[in-house]
Amino acid sequence: MTTVSEPDLRLLRDALGPLRDREQVAARLLESSAKHSFDPETELDWEAPFENGKWFWPPELVSLYDTPMWRRMSEEQRMDLARHEAASLASLGIWFEIILMQLLVRHIYDKSVTSNHVRYALTEIADECRHSMMFARLIQKGGAPAYPVPRLYHNLARVLKTVSTTPGSFAATLLGEEILDWMQRLTFPDERVQPLVRGVTRIHVVEEARHVRYAREELRRQMVTAPRWEQEFTRISCGEAARVFSVCFVNPQVFENVGLDRREAVAQVRASGHRREVMQTGAKRLTDFLDDIGVLRGPGRRLWKSSGLLA
Repeated sequence: MTTVSEPDLRLLRDALGPLRDREQVAARLLESSAKHSFDPETELDWEAPFENGKWFWPPELVSLYDTPMWRRMSEEQRMDLARHEAASLASLGIWFEIILMQLLVRHIYDKSVTSNHVRYALTEIADECRHSMMFARLIQKGGAPAYPVPRLYHNLARVLKTVSTTPGSFAATLLGEEILDWMQRLTFPDERVQPLVRGVTRIHVVEEARHVRYAREELRRQMVTAPRWEQEFTRISCGEAARVFSVCFVNPQVFENVGLDRREAVAQVRASGHRREVMQTGAKRLTDFLDDIGVLRGPGRRLWKSSGLLA
């Protein structure tokens, strides 16, 4: 009979511990998904007309808020800009969720298909499919065009998602989810905002809370267990993703579409202390977490600072 030494048993227990934790977290998330998931097609009243005098996005979260240009705009033009920026953010969300779904499929490709971890990943992919369709329908209903990200960043994302490490994939997931989540948590209880927009953001907030938990737990594990080169590559790729994401957060075409000078508007957004505070506040919970687990170091931290998301 083969005997196993005590040191080898300890190594085995250490190796299995994170996997047990991963399975326990996934089991809890699966249970929550069963209780708190929504079908936007039936949950929301898509046929109800929009209400006069209500915003499509809280004014304080509109990019030009409290700038000289904002103060010159009529209330009607401000509300129209909010409608177009809501469509732009929904378009960004769809783009990012399609990337996320690909990263999740890659992550589970060689893992046990009967594990809770894989079952939850598939559940999250199903959630993201519904969210993307929900955002697309909101764009159509609102009457503003879809706003694809610039071709350069669209293609750069092909590279990032192809070469992304496992921890890099989960760091990018959090980047795409947590800032929008912070904004949506301010949006869905805001009675100044259109009821349909509030309903969309409420569904997204409830379901994304599980996605954030899944990604945070896995990223924390990966930053302990991944090889050193992978950790370093993750820090740089995450910083570059933050830079790209911050650039894409507002599509400059929205300014032209509401009759504003594009160049002047972009310059005022970049110079806006209010906008900088909004973005850094929205990212703070994430950057505190990434700093705690060792992602915000070296060149990666400098990229985060250049993105404007880290003070």
